[in-house]
Amino acid sequence: MENFDNVRVNTRVRRGFTDIYRREVGLSHPSGFARRFSASEALVQNLNLYGKLNGHEGCVNAVEFNSTGDLLVSGSDDRQVVVWNWASKTKLFAYPSGHSDNIFQTKIMPFTNDSRIVTSAGDGQIRLGVLREDGRADTTLLGKHRGNVYKLALEPGSPHIFYSCGEDGLVQHFDLRNSSATKFLCCSSSMGSNKDSTSKIGLNSIVIDSRNPYYFAVAGSDQYARVYDIRKCQGDAARNSDLPVNTFCPNHLIESDTVHITALAYSSFSELLVSYNDELIYLFEKNAGWGSSPSASSEDLKNIQQAQVYSGHRNQQTVKGVSFFGPSDEYVLSGSDCGHMFIWKKKDAKLVRLMVGDQHVVNQLEPHPHLPILATCGIENDVKIWAPLASDLPPIPVNAKEIIEANRKGREDQTRGTLPPAVIMHALRLQRRQTLAYIERRYNRDDIMSDDEDSEDYILGLSDDVSSEEDSTANSRDCNIS
Repeated sequence: MENFDNVRVNTRVRRGFTDIYRREVGLSHPSGFARRFSASEALVQNLNLYGKLNGHEGCVNAVEFNSTGDLLVSGSDDRQVVVWNWASKTKLFAYPSGHSDNIFQTKIMPFTNDSRIVTSAGDGQIRLGVLREDGRADTTLLGKHRGNVYKLALEPGSPHIFYSCGEDGLVQHFDLRNSSATKFLCCSSSMGSNKDSTSKIGLNSIVIDSRNPYYFAVAGSDQYARVYDIRKCQGDAARNSDLPVNTFCPNHLIESDTVHITALAYSSFSELLVSYNDELIYLFEKNAGWGSSPSASSEDLKNIQQAQVYSGHRNQQTVKGVSFFGPSDEYVLSGSDCGHMFIWKKKDAKLVRLMVGDQHVVNQLEPHPHLPILATCGIENDVKIWAPLASDLPPIPVNAKEIIEANRKGREDQTRGTLPPAVIMHALRLQRRQTLAYIERRYNRDDIMSDDEDSEDYILGLSDDVSSEEDSTANSRDCNIS
């Protein structure tokens, strides 16, 4: 077995030298070489820990690169927003967000000189942080949902417009040139035995198709990912009259009422990636949906193209993200309850990299916009950066089968006693708070001040419109669903 592994490694090395030789003698275009090299399986199999970014005092729930990829912004249960130079592994500055609960999303608005950061959190608020030239930050409340707000979606190329989705079922539209949010859409379902009754769908994720930014997808507390056309929406959530232009769901989950979706991602080819809680990950082609009103008739099932399936991980304890990786989205990424990071080839769902990313749970994996670099976060209080580095460790650990089997068994055991998604989400919040009360050591203010050797140089001032949210020295809250 060892000799076989050596042969595979040597083959990858020879292939890499061949590509370099062809570039040097002018037989391949430099840009083409860079794209092929960044997408090579050998490079992905050599992704290893580049460094840890330490500076938060609670679980890190959100990581996001800016559009050029030189900066990284993160948000945490400590309600701080931190901007990093990830390459030098240094914290540039931080500021209290003004949120009163755990931060779940941080995004740098494009074409703003990286001076405007929008955030969402467990308090239902969407806030704007404006970084000033004097090294301070002003925060403003832009809008509010009822319940958690896990995700924001930026309109591609716009420094002003973005959308939020919340557990209240609303999609809200924000334009930073205006002072108020618009309740753009209320996501509801009539997909059941009673077609005349509707119920709101609590939303966990929203993504915009960068290839066709008129389309956005949302998903949450039921089994469907719904795609809407912005041009066809009424822009009035109170009317509750907007229908999706397409819906996506694996055939075997069409009539299920015990699953829900934690995350979505669009590829550069308009493929939709859907991650289910305590189920699997599915990739749907653009035209492989059920239309606006799915049904489980035998004729419909026969005509729907089967989704690609990615398995081995477990997504039960938290609201995990899912991502593509590679210059042409050649790979699929997910964290897992077992603390590992899973990387599959998109085309055939082959697992090509499995590595430990957190002592407890990996929640989010954020690809660099231009380089084969990853940023990840989870239950631990740091952000981890991953880059292609030489290592003696195999890309798939020797105990991979045991890890995958344990995840499968846990998922099947959970399925035997399924509960409605709303009950599951409530139970998860209670479970996480109890578990992390044991895992996380909490410090009082004196402990923080005595242990903090360098954070004072980075903490910025804040001008806030909500006085009750200005306590930046408050202890970190327990990790919530993130």
